[in-house]
Amino acid sequence: MTSQNLRNHHRYIPLWHFVVPVLILGLLVGSIVNLIHSDYHSHFAALCILIIAVLFIIVYWYIRSFALRAQDRAIRAEENFRHFILTGKPLDKQLRMSQVIALRFASDEELPALAKKAVEQQLSSRQLKAEIKNWKADYHRV
Repeated sequence: MTSQNLRNHHRYIPLWHFVVPVLILGLLVGSIVNLIHSDYHSHFAALCILIIAVLFIIVYWYIRSFALRAQDRAIRAEENFRHFILTGKPLDKQLRMSQVIALRFASDEELPALAKKAVEQQLSSRQLKAEIKNWKADYHRV
């Protein structure tokens, strides 16, 4: 496995991130076309297919958002604990979730100073990641 850094730390699962959304979008477009061209006898079935397509979009969105929310909570707890171990104090409450997520890539030596700098300068997660000198890889987040 290649060493993780700022340029390659994003992780995509091609089937989930690219193929499934295109298929769901195709189903939605096809179901709308089917509904428009349906006659009196097939109108109900065409409407049901459209509802299924919309349900797929909703389910796809919430599956991803619920998983990310759970991972974000775990990251906040882990980084708060790591900061507490290093400094004897919890993370500053003013840190945004995106900043805490970015801080997970900072080495133990850099974490306290970067956390303080993030609050003081209101750094974005992208700016914060760019400040990291010793990248601590996270291979478990998807």
